[in-house]
Amino acid sequence: MPSIKVYKMDGTEAGSMELSEKVFGAEYREELIHQAVVTRLANERQGTKSTLTRTEVRGGGRKPWRQKGTGNARQGSIRAPQWIKGGVVFAPKSRDFSKGMNKKAKVAALISALSKKVADGELVVIDQLSVKEGKTKEMAAFKKALNLDKTAVVVMDNADEKVILAARNLEKLTTLPVEQISTYEVVANAKVVLTREAVKKIEEVYGE
Repeated sequence: MPSIKVYKMDGTEAGSMELSEKVFGAEYREELIHQAVVTRLANERQGTKSTLTRTEVRGGGRKPWRQKGTGNARQGSIRAPQWIKGGVVFAPKSRDFSKGMNKKAKVAALISALSKKVADGELVVIDQLSVKEGKTKEMAAFKKALNLDKTAVVVMDNADEKVILAARNLEKLTTLPVEQISTYEVVANAKVVLTREAVKKIEEVYGE
């Protein structure tokens, strides 16, 4: 069972806690993590682009001139792709990019990503997370105290509006409630910061 140090918001140690072997000591499954990330990014695509082909552009129903005898190249329609205001060849059309991933594989990917963060020393646990005024300088001091100089995601056990407000203007720092944690958020950030209660909630949900 892996053990990890617990820190206060000022960067000082506040003890340690045992982590669930099933959730934070699992085997690294790169193929599942890759599938989860690809699925997330694909599902974020809107797929709303659409351009008119020659059959969809208004007009151009008759030949612009007769086939022979004019000296011009033969043309069938003024809406052919080579004409100004003509249709587009192989025009992009609206499509659904969404992908599916079964629940067990999705959970296994998240557990694998969290375990990799623990193994690499890129997971930080803090005793609690709170700010008094909701000012950016409060979260900036927290970020500096824990050496979060690269991208980091702070996972809260509850959606504290003051914390969200204080962190939203800080570059490379993201906050989200524990219910929204995903494989993508874990691997897209250099460090993952969890509150002690968030760890307990994750173990409660995924450690069964």
